[in-house]
Amino acid sequence: MKALSVKQPYASMIASGQKTIETRTWKTNYRGDLLICSSKKPYCGPVGVALCIVNLYGCRPMNRQDEFWAQCEFYEGAWAWLFSKEIQLIEPFPVKGQLGLFNVELSTATQSLGNMNQKSKEKREKRLLTK
Repeated sequence: MKALSVKQPYASMIASGQKTIETRTWKTNYRGDLLICSSKKPYCGPVGVALCIVNLYGCRPMNRQDEFWAQCEFYEGAWAWLFSKEIQLIEPFPVKGQLGLFNVELSTATQSLGNMNQKSKEKREKRLLTK
């Protein structure tokens, strides 16, 4: 599965749905499921683990209207990576991050993905029903 390392607190903000745009100085043509992993630095919140799966549906130059969902100010040369609002929370598991997009062996992730915390799943379903 394709993965992306994101520094904290931004990785947790993506997992919670507060951040649906990730900005990078490079664009990608990849579209589809993307495993969000928290970088080991800075050391705050869960670090060095996979947190969630998002759907990357687009990538375009960032504009000032993206600031709220990107949780950062506009900067020249930034690319807005667009995530759908549907997020699959997973049981965190250790991942050694890398620069750029990288692959995480599905056999490593399968057990954690298959054993999603039932309580978290029920909470998520309840939130979706009340919206």
